[in-house]
Amino acid sequence: MRIGRTTLTVVMITGGLALSGCSGGLGNIFGGQPAAQPVANERPARERSQPERETIWDLFADRDDPNTTVEVNKYLWNAALDVLNFMPLESADPFTGVMVFGYGTPPGGGGAYRATVVVRDPALDARSIEVALMSRGGPVSTETAHQVEDAILARARQLRIQDRKL
Repeated sequence: MRIGRTTLTVVMITGGLALSGCSGGLGNIFGGQPAAQPVANERPARERSQPERETIWDLFADRDDPNTTVEVNKYLWNAALDVLNFMPLESADPFTGVMVFGYGTPPGGGGAYRATVVVRDPALDARSIEVALMSRGGPVSTETAHQVEDAILARARQLRIQDRKL
């Protein structure tokens, strides 16, 4: 019985000390002046200097502006699919404008190429598209990548003209 009573006393004292260490409630257990309470609508200086904390629950919060959209030119998108149709499409993200093509051999022979196409802007001009080409031996020349970009731009303009004739 004596061991049970001693254990209960230790648990009660530990619990009391733990509760007194919590903010608010029982006051200062060791005597001294209680800490000054900040004004309700004013954040303490310590919190103002720290950046906003992120938690795991922020993954589920909807913090993105719903009015923000990524615009991708549909003519450039479709033209890239038309021009590079000899390559298998591995992944495409229409929200960011990125298309990744696997290795394919162009019509007329030659080596196999793979490409990554990024449509950056809704405008129908050269700054809106970027093509990165790779062969099995490594990256190809920038001139070849520019020729593919030009072919995609020309096809996009053709698609736009066809669309206006409807």
